[in-house]
Amino acid sequence: MVKSAPSPIASRKPSKVEGIKENSNFLREPVATEILQDTTHFTENAVQLLKYHGSYQQDNRDNRTKGQEKDYQFMLRTKNPGGLVPPQLYLALDKIADEYGNHTLRATTRQGFQLHGILKKNLKSAIATIVKNLGSTLGACGDINRNVMAPPAPFKNRPEYQYAWDYAQNIADLLTAQTGAYYEIWLDGEKAISAEEDPEVKAARQRNGNGTIIHDNEEPIYGTYYMPRKFKICVTVPGDNSIDLYSQDLTLVVITNKKKQLEGFNIFAGGGLGRTHGKEETFARLADPIGYVAKDDVYDIVKAIVATQRDYGDRTDRRHARLKYLINDWGLEKFRTQVEEYFGKSIEAFKPLPEFKFHDFLGWNEQGDGKLFLGISIDNGRIKDEGSFQLKTALREIVEQFNLPIRLTPNHNLIFYDIEPDSKEAIQDILSRHGVGDDPSKIEPLVRYAMACPALPTCGLAITESERAIPGILERVRALLDKVGLQKEHFVVRMTGCPNGCARPYLAELGFVGSAPESYQLWLGGSPNQTRLAQPYIEKLHHNDLETFLEPIFVYFKKFRKSKEKFGDFCDRVGFDAIREFAASYEPQTANGANKSRHRVNLKEEVYGKLKEVAESQGKPMTQLVTEALEAYFQNLS
Repeated sequence: MVKSAPSPIASRKPSKVEGIKENSNFLREPVATEILQDTTHFTENAVQLLKYHGSYQQDNRDNRTKGQEKDYQFMLRTKNPGGLVPPQLYLALDKIADEYGNHTLRATTRQGFQLHGILKKNLKSAIATIVKNLGSTLGACGDINRNVMAPPAPFKNRPEYQYAWDYAQNIADLLTAQTGAYYEIWLDGEKAISAEEDPEVKAARQRNGNGTIIHDNEEPIYGTYYMPRKFKICVTVPGDNSIDLYSQDLTLVVITNKKKQLEGFNIFAGGGLGRTHGKEETFARLADPIGYVAKDDVYDIVKAIVATQRDYGDRTDRRHARLKYLINDWGLEKFRTQVEEYFGKSIEAFKPLPEFKFHDFLGWNEQGDGKLFLGISIDNGRIKDEGSFQLKTALREIVEQFNLPIRLTPNHNLIFYDIEPDSKEAIQDILSRHGVGDDPSKIEPLVRYAMACPALPTCGLAITESERAIPGILERVRALLDKVGLQKEHFVVRMTGCPNGCARPYLAELGFVGSAPESYQLWLGGSPNQTRLAQPYIEKLHHNDLETFLEPIFVYFKKFRKSKEKFGDFCDRVGFDAIREFAASYEPQTANGANKSRHRVNLKEEVYGKLKEVAESQGKPMTQLVTEALEAYFQNLS
């Protein structure tokens, strides 16, 4: 059982970031002053606040030159509840990427867009353009509710999907920062034209609810200090895990009656994947079922859970500040009791749910009203033109010609919808002319279900490569599977350049987590449907050792799997002890299937037992430990 930091929070000093928030005049300063200064970058305090406005200050490490200033540039992230991108906004983002950015757009794993390479002098123009074209970056980063996710499938004959979209938007509105700072700084005080807010949402934001509201405050829900850390919410439908529901701080599951009318929501809480290498008090955690509320109470339960984290979350140690740690420390019963105190009534019993499955909704599909939708696979979410592959140009032409709305998917793909059937051929022609496929069956399955974060060169937290490395890694994994006779096998692979887990590797069947330059912590045993956590198998694997390390694991899987058993399920069932034991005595195969000659050494039983124990504790193969020990021994002899 992993335990988080035991120190009593009340006796500890708040983190530095809490002071920055307190002195910011609700996210205004020093951003408002520094945006007017002719400099290439912001100060540290402004950088912390800039996140709430949707931007991260970055340094392109590819362009670093010793003795010169860092290559400062900015990443902008949009907030798109349910992944909705109106055609007008998409065209504006496409243009911003060319005029101010690095000529690419990147679909995120939270159904938004990121633009990279924007200079400080262009930041205001870029944000203003987004807002004036029906978009926003407010709250896309920072200690606040982030983009609210929902399944992207536009099924018009399945009302539960429409409910999920509607409530994703309404909860995003409910928890939007109310400070005027955003419009004052980026649009000179001009309030952009936006969709009319649901009256129920507006009323809920002001309704006190036993202490959920902070009166006489510019931020009635967040207060002066906002949240202890970021807060992530999704709304989904029974059985649909396209949004990785177990990874969220708060998940709402739509519950309808036999007539498909909305009755209420099941509630999950306490998921989160970010962690830190070497800090066992930080860990990935799955969300727990909390209970059920009727539809009329949904905004109040959201406020109650947010208020519980706002008032009791750790503001002293940012590594320990997410809701998952509060629930882990308190236990579910204490957490539920506190939420009910804010809620003002008991939470009802959880409603039965079907098994959750992953869906990616790629290819051509009927949306249930005579129209079509098309899911387009985007490798690692990067929309670009490169050689004969002209994805960025193709998408722009489709939007310009057909004025189609877009839903971004949680696997950083894209869905066009409301397509007239007689437009299908013309859209296929545009895609074909630009080298873009529309048939998901022709995508290598390892690639189709993989995800990677951007990592190097722009992410300041990246330890090693991810987006740029994963295509080659997947090719090598495929070649290895083919070599050992698993040509038809595939599984969910996810990669991140650091342990924060933005591409959710801890839910993958095979997860790579950056741990050192060119090296990764390897996680195994997640569920194909992302409903079970993977576990760390080895702490540091250099990418050059990939084939040697994975081959015995894949061979063991091939020999001892059950019928149709998936790789992640197999690893979870047999356990790491059995995998390591097989790997320790495995003799690699040559291309023709013969075993390579390999020297063998017998060990005393007690020595073997100690070796196995140390190997397990360090997450290393026994052969690696023996080799390291003998090399050290021979070095001492010389």
